[in-house]
Amino acid sequence: MNDTIEDLTIAYEEDGVETIRELDKAVLSKGTWATLVFRYQQWEASKNSYSGDKYSIRRYRKMGGEYRQQSKFNISSQEQARKLIDILNEWLRD
Repeated sequence: MNDTIEDLTIAYEEDGVETIRELDKAVLSKGTWATLVFRYQQWEASKNSYSGDKYSIRRYRKMGGEYRQQSKFNISSQEQARKLIDILNEWLRD
């Protein structure tokens, strides 16, 4: 169950294999609508190893006492993450 923000995870296991390994998470906003960013790795069966770090921003809504995912945006590489950081830094300059 996802009763609290602390319960929310991106980790996923299938057939005894952790296909999504959560490395870290940060809460961007709390409340009825919560936004979290996750750092994770994805299992690559063809390589028999985990991918490099990936990132996901996920939006949850609390309904019936439980958080349910409403939307997500996956950042697929460090390069894409750096571009996003650069753009936000530029937009947020005083």
